[in-house]
Amino acid sequence: MKQTFVTAIALMAMLFGVTAAYGQAKKPTIMVVPSEVWCHDNGYTVTTTNQGKTTTNPDYERACKENSDLLNVITKIGVLMSERGLPLKDLSSTIRDINRSNAEDEMTVSKQGSELDETPLERLMNRAKADIIVELSWKVTQIGPKTSVTYTLRGLDAYTNKQVAGAQGTGPQSFSAEIPVLLEEAVMENMDNFISQLQAHFDDLVENGREITLNVRVFNNGSGLSFEEEYDGEELTDIIDNWMGNNTVNHRYNLTDAGETRLSFEQVRIPLYRPNGNAMDTRYFANQLRKYLQHPPYNIQSKIITKGLGRVDLILGEK
Repeated sequence: MKQTFVTAIALMAMLFGVTAAYGQAKKPTIMVVPSEVWCHDNGYTVTTTNQGKTTTNPDYERACKENSDLLNVITKIGVLMSERGLPLKDLSSTIRDINRSNAEDEMTVSKQGSELDETPLERLMNRAKADIIVELSWKVTQIGPKTSVTYTLRGLDAYTNKQVAGAQGTGPQSFSAEIPVLLEEAVMENMDNFISQLQAHFDDLVENGREITLNVRVFNNGSGLSFEEEYDGEELTDIIDNWMGNNTVNHRYNLTDAGETRLSFEQVRIPLYRPNGNAMDTRYFANQLRKYLQHPPYNIQSKIITKGLGRVDLILGEK
């Protein structure tokens, strides 16, 4: 009897430990934004010209200011996700943060006079530092006195822009005219499955690392530096390749292009967190390589240029 009691206590302790560990599992940080299609269909776009190239992008700021349904719908989706333990970044707050730095960014140009080239979505992602962007679109259908909503949810990896989750459907017809209520009724059936897809992707990031692209190049400054330069009998290409193997998760990366002045690393899996527990981003990872190369016997100065969340260029030869 005593042994049975002790065994039962042990099993309960194990169960509690598993439950506690599950409850403390890390969750992805998410931002919900209107999709590009929804912004286009509802007239919330802005056209810009940069170096002679004209592009049309979503105008998230005007959409948030002018469309009360959008804010209510994003709030409703946010509530549904928060109830399932997913931390959210607020779109409106992020836009306000971006506006505070707009004046500074507009004054930032390269030495050649090139302005910063960044889409509104890239700017949102850079500021929010969310793990996953959830794009939301919906369309209202009116049949007599009844209204229904057809919706689409797309979960995108913020660093690669790859779709990692999806849900779509049409809610039941209702006499209610409140779009957030209709949308809630429509998405409830698929919400748990959609969130499971998001969590599965984030679990993969925790286990296998975040995917980025790293380009290493050489400044054309007459120094003669190239990736064929040898240090203690080993070419610089191989030195950097070995460093990548030692610092990526499970040594996962692809060297897709190797020449005298350029190395391209794709599908690079970097740790999700730094040793101190803070989130690791693309720039931090590239900076570790920069520091490594500036020490003897290499003594190579270099400059980091980030291009969105998931891509970074490390240019060797000068700062």
